[in-house]
Amino acid sequence: MTTSRFTRRHFLATTVAAGGLLAMPGLRPAFAGSKTLADIKSAGVLRIGCEATYPPFTFRDAGEIVGYDVDLAAVMCETLGVKPEFIDTQWSGVIPALYAGRFDVIMSSMSYRKERLEKVAFSIPYAEASQALLIRADDAETIKAVADLSGKVLGVKLGSPGESMKDGLSEEIAAAKGAGFSEVKIYDDHPAAYLALSQGSVDGVLNTLPTLGQVMKDRPGAYALVRPVGNPNWAGIAARKEDPEIVTFLDEELTRLKANDEIYKLQEKWFGFRMNLADEIPTFS
Repeated sequence: MTTSRFTRRHFLATTVAAGGLLAMPGLRPAFAGSKTLADIKSAGVLRIGCEATYPPFTFRDAGEIVGYDVDLAAVMCETLGVKPEFIDTQWSGVIPALYAGRFDVIMSSMSYRKERLEKVAFSIPYAEASQALLIRADDAETIKAVADLSGKVLGVKLGSPGESMKDGLSEEIAAAKGAGFSEVKIYDDHPAAYLALSQGSVDGVLNTLPTLGQVMKDRPGAYALVRPVGNPNWAGIAARKEDPEIVTFLDEELTRLKANDEIYKLQEKWFGFRMNLADEIPTFS
């Protein structure tokens, strides 16, 4: 397997940046006490931190923040009798801003990671964050699993989870099929990889399932999805560790909305498919 790199860019994991800022003296003690549901009801608003650049979760349309998260938050806030207020925040500083009191929760497709679980309290999953494989629609009959990329070219984004997974996946495919990827092409961004896929330069592109669902919605009939790829993962709603009552409310609401199908209907609206949601937060060794 050979690896070609089209551009070079320093990649900084946002969780490292967030973790470093969170460790700054004086940031966390400001919220040593617990914030209750009564406090939120009294304020009449649930303040929600997000990065409004990630469709279809949270993004701007005619200047207004919209998306799956916005619709879901509106349903949950109706139960509390308050209004949701989304606060657009740079992703690298979203956890420090939570502890600085700019908002009450983070709802912006924050996936579960060991280092994040040490920093915040998460709700149960409300969206999938697993990797999936985008392929050309014409190849759907021949590429039905990632192993079918044996001897074919994979496209990934520099610094993405897909780039981290590529070697392990290639080894697994080689063990099962006799040969791994013939080549891995690394791109500066995912749109460049999607273009290469449509032009035939690569045979599949790795990215998170929700993001690829949006790509398919943007170009109906052009692509197909292969899922799952690698270990499953999900996204949760994050709160301060000092606010367990808020997390309990979130868990109860998500459980209710799963039982009555409302959350899945919102997923069909925004992603075009229903997600497989675990009932518990994943554990990391």
